[in-house]
Amino acid sequence: MHGDVPARTVLVTGAAGFIGANFVHYWRRTHPDDTVVALDALTYAGNRENLAAVRDEVVFVRADIADGARVCEVLREHRVQVVVNFAAESHNSLAVLDPGRFFRTNVLGTQELLHASLGAGVERFHHVSTCEVYGDLALDSTEAFHEETPYRPRTPYNASKAGADHAVRAYHETFGLPVTITNCANNYGRYQFPEKVIPLFATNALRGVSLPVYASRHNRREWIHVDDHCRAIDAVLTAGEVGRTYHVGTGTEASVQRIADLVLDELGLPASLQTTVPDRPGHDRRYLLDSGLLRDTLGWRPTVPFEEGLRETIRWYRDNPGWWEPLLERRPVEERAWTESGAGAR
Repeated sequence: MHGDVPARTVLVTGAAGFIGANFVHYWRRTHPDDTVVALDALTYAGNRENLAAVRDEVVFVRADIADGARVCEVLREHRVQVVVNFAAESHNSLAVLDPGRFFRTNVLGTQELLHASLGAGVERFHHVSTCEVYGDLALDSTEAFHEETPYRPRTPYNASKAGADHAVRAYHETFGLPVTITNCANNYGRYQFPEKVIPLFATNALRGVSLPVYASRHNRREWIHVDDHCRAIDAVLTAGEVGRTYHVGTGTEASVQRIADLVLDELGLPASLQTTVPDRPGHDRRYLLDSGLLRDTLGWRPTVPFEEGLRETIRWYRDNPGWWEPLLERRPVEERAWTESGAGAR
């Protein structure tokens, strides 16, 4: 993958989603000799337009990672050597309303993909996870999550990703599948489906619609630009230790209030466009990762300053309404849904 390493065939699952698509673009730029097989089930958040610029440079397969037989066919047909698994249901709010779909895809789907990869003899299975498996931190805490922090997921989405991580480790310990895991901070950047907070705020503001700011508006997240995340995964695939977990974080935190303020400032709109909505159930306060292992052993560093990257991202949404406007009707969640009479998990 670098230098004199032979070209490989890399299967990217969830390749039409936000981070997966950015990773495909990144990999084509930095590893042009590799063959990329882009697999996606094209659920509501999957969008083939995210791959339009590399349409002729990758092999696209529409498939669900939970379809083990189909995944086996793809791995064998294309002689895949490396699997990078982004495929997941990832929207915390939707997980409150429909938790079953998260466990089906994130746990059972990951297990099917692992088993197919074991059978096909892949050389590396890399699994992309989240900081949210560890639970949350107090706003005034001086702690950060490290790779040995016990898992304490608080929401269905968090729990489903934790289950997937455990399955990945089990396939390494029990069957010898060569795996690595990265747990990453909150991502932002181009191609993010307009349900997550930054594109939601940006697209609402651009349409003159109020920005729904949670009541706990000072809850914080650690933020990383998607390009820096892709570089981190590359570093782990290139030189990471098999069986290890690496944290991918920047140390830069921002509250939902600050994000709303930056979006409106960048677009020259008044603060009055914000409105307060109730917190969703199980709403986490704060996440922060200790990414020292990745930095110290693999030499990775984030390169995109948060405010600079955020403003660039907002401008991307401003300049690309043709990308996001058709997606608005696909958004499955109204952020007030859990306050409606009869609303609840299915």
